[in-house]
Amino acid sequence: MEYSKDEAVQEIKKRVNAAHDDIVQFMRDIVAIPSMDGQLKDVGERIGAEMTKLGFDEVRFDKMGNILGRIGKGKRVIVYDSHIDTVGIGDLADWEWDPFVGKVEDGILFARGAVDEKGSTPGMVYGLAMARDLGLLEDTTAYYFGNMEEWCDGIAPNIFVEVDPGIRPDFVVIGEPTKMQIYHGHKGRIELKITASGKSAHAASHYLGDNAVYKMMAIITQIRELDRRFRLGLGSHPKQGNPSIAVTDVRARTDSLNAVPNQFSIYLDRRITSNEPHDEVIAQVKGLIPDYLQGEITVEELFYDEPSYTGFKFPVSKFYPAWLLDDTHPMTQAGQDTIETLWGERRKLGTWDFSTNGTYWAGKAGIPSIGFGPGNEKFAHAILEQVPLKEVVDATQFYALFPMILSEKMIAEG
Repeated sequence: MEYSKDEAVQEIKKRVNAAHDDIVQFMRDIVAIPSMDGQLKDVGERIGAEMTKLGFDEVRFDKMGNILGRIGKGKRVIVYDSHIDTVGIGDLADWEWDPFVGKVEDGILFARGAVDEKGSTPGMVYGLAMARDLGLLEDTTAYYFGNMEEWCDGIAPNIFVEVDPGIRPDFVVIGEPTKMQIYHGHKGRIELKITASGKSAHAASHYLGDNAVYKMMAIITQIRELDRRFRLGLGSHPKQGNPSIAVTDVRARTDSLNAVPNQFSIYLDRRITSNEPHDEVIAQVKGLIPDYLQGEITVEELFYDEPSYTGFKFPVSKFYPAWLLDDTHPMTQAGQDTIETLWGERRKLGTWDFSTNGTYWAGKAGIPSIGFGPGNEKFAHAILEQVPLKEVVDATQFYALFPMILSEKMIAEG
């Protein structure tokens, strides 16, 4: 049976309402399974079991250990991206409830991973199954992609495109929290290490050495001043906001607590806008080093080369490009039209403050991408991490209808 848009909307709402309890239980099940430090196996198996129950054509883990679910074999490829790893819980004594069992108050689920980002998974999985059942995935191959993201933004999509399954999608929907709005970009970032070399000596005769820590003091002051200038508008982007730079870690190498350190390193998180080319950002940081110290201090761009829980390694630079999909792009408009069709309102476009897998999908690979997910990003990584369960359920409607609206947009664009 072919459905008109209005008929599809009514049928989707009816089916989502009927599946309400299953969607909520699925959500409670997956937040209850710890998946910190990229350990996706157990939660991936639970998600895989749900996709198998719903009749996905293919359900499997990729080489890295991300969980894949596929429906259809059409020419147009769309990926629903949801990272299912989480940050740790810190000191358990700081939590007033079990961070994995969580608690529900006034319709809000409090749990680790509730908003960052397991909250989008139930809607994506159920939404794709409903879209298939209603014939809304014509000429489309649709993937649910539950992946590792917290340790290295974009590495899992990189694997998806270049290794397994080795497919370049036409469109990607990222499920990070967007307050049920369409997000269409965010700042990027570069992780850097600055290392000063010195000469060790006994602390009692420290003047015989060359203290590497002291060499870094003026540079740290310059970094703080540069960040202040960023907040005043240097490098600002009208939609991505202000860039930033921060010292996030330090390491000293010393023979003992009674010796002058002969090496001192600081680690930087540099958030970048689309106004800032990669090479200019690196040159700017190198420019903070005084001329007389150029031979004694180095700036290094970091790489991620940690093995996943399956042992798979894929070294990548810790350069994560900024990206922004144009307001008028058919995919952006399809997202906006889906919201308006379902809920009768035009919501404001937004961008994330943090970075997502969009750094690869859109930033490196140039694949049109948008974000849509339940919850507010301000609760990510917090003890009060939370997501409204109504949004978790309602998001299912969006994920089910979006492929149809996108297809209409693409046909209209020719």
